[in-house]
Amino acid sequence: MFKAFAIAGLSLSSLVISNIAQADWQLVNDKSQLSFVSIKKNSIAEANHFTNIEGRLSDKGEFSVNVDLTSAETLIPIRNERLTKLLFEADTFANAILTADLASQLSSIKKPGQYVLKGINAELDFHGNKKPLTIDVLVSSAENGDLSVSSFSPIIINSNDFAITEGIMELQKLAGLPSIATAVPVTFALTFKKQ
Repeated sequence: MFKAFAIAGLSLSSLVISNIAQADWQLVNDKSQLSFVSIKKNSIAEANHFTNIEGRLSDKGEFSVNVDLTSAETLIPIRNERLTKLLFEADTFANAILTADLASQLSSIKKPGQYVLKGINAELDFHGNKKPLTIDVLVSSAENGDLSVSSFSPIIINSNDFAITEGIMELQKLAGLPSIATAVPVTFALTFKKQ
């Protein structure tokens, strides 16, 4: 009888440990931010961000961040609307999705501490175009298994790579500006909660 209980107990323990080891992480939207800087008139920089982002990191190292392009926040409502309709064309391309394979780094970042991951191969799917990117990130792993993932250096998004240069020109014309930069630095600070 005792042996049966012991075996059942060990099996249950193994199941619990196995579930912890195979846990996924979910992005916490209200503790995360993805920002971009727009530059107009050659020297006026404005910080903007998205208010609605989702993401996950699986136990197999599959990393993804999904950005709701209708959630762009510039603090000027008409500009938000123009970005959404004219630049992002969110009626057709509602989201931008960043994916990466972190399988080889996963065993390190599961341990509490801080880690710099350089040269991560990622892909950005934006405005109907996919482009490979190489990104550097800083990962902080908490004792409870939660993760903070932030850009170690900005990611530069060039409008020609994603067929949005025409949209930038249209925004420039509507706003009566002499120029709007077609290369945009993007940074992020993301919190992932262990499930």
